[in-house]
Amino acid sequence: MGCQLVDASRVLLVFQPQPAAELLQPLFDARPLTFRIQIGVHHDVVHAEAAQRGLPVQGVGVGLPSIVDVDRGRMVSSQNFVPEFADVPIGDWIVEQTGLTTYVDNDVNALALGERRWGAGRGVSSLVMVAIGTGVGGALIMNDALVRGRNGYAGEFGHVTVMLNGPVCFCGGRGCMCAFVGGAAIEQSAQLRLRTRPDSKLLTLAGGEVTAVTTAVVFEAAAGGDGLARTLVDEACEALAATLGTLINGLNPELVIVTGGVVRSLAPLRDDILQRATKYALARVLDDTAIRMIPSDKSSSMRGAAALFLYEAARRGQQPAADDPRPAADPRR
Repeated sequence: MGCQLVDASRVLLVFQPQPAAELLQPLFDARPLTFRIQIGVHHDVVHAEAAQRGLPVQGVGVGLPSIVDVDRGRMVSSQNFVPEFADVPIGDWIVEQTGLTTYVDNDVNALALGERRWGAGRGVSSLVMVAIGTGVGGALIMNDALVRGRNGYAGEFGHVTVMLNGPVCFCGGRGCMCAFVGGAAIEQSAQLRLRTRPDSKLLTLAGGEVTAVTTAVVFEAAAGGDGLARTLVDEACEALAATLGTLINGLNPELVIVTGGVVRSLAPLRDDILQRATKYALARVLDDTAIRMIPSDKSSSMRGAAALFLYEAARRGQQPAADDPRPAADPRR
């Protein structure tokens, strides 16, 4: 858990990482007392820093890895990697603890708003984001507006079908893109297939422990020529390429940003992925769409939370948009 103090001029003022473990419970602990302690610590740090700089603290933005009811400030789905937070009134708790206006949304929606305001998406009016980490999330900005859909499910690009009658996804569907590209899925598939491929270099790189095989190890083994690892990476690249084709054909955005922790491994394969995408995307649309692969980290996520607050405050008429993100450099650079 961390926080940043950000002003509308795009200046990052402070980042406060998670407090010492001996003082607080783990992050994903939804007990009211534990959560309030963590929020209180961050609140005090941010206010102290802001006071030193003579700046007012206007509000809080929060990104959560799930479907979020933005109006109620809470997650509404337990199909995520932190089910402890399902239907927990996080927004209300933060308001009670800090007295600050608080907006809560899906973490990839927030991340996309951050890229739109301060990052690679600055100056574009339409942007698609695919975030590949443990799972796969997504976000969509069209005509300068974040698209959430009727119930907040817009942007669930990880559940685009890339293989008819493919493996069953945790969502209940078949052949979902995240079953091939998500970090957890790659690891699980590698560990399962190793049972019949004990000669794979994957096992050696993992120190002989099947459960120690990670996504990074899979990509490392593939680069070293291991057959099993190359098959897994090939499947991931093909699934991502097919998803890019679907998104580009269906939405025709100016920019697609592929981000997340797994992108550190995928980025060197960008040319191969885009070549594969020619099989799925309309040629003219693909040629006219900028596609960026940008690994993300905690700082990116925090910046997105700040952008979420600014976006929601402006959308609800509580303050004017703090800065106009135009003009900008061509995102193809």
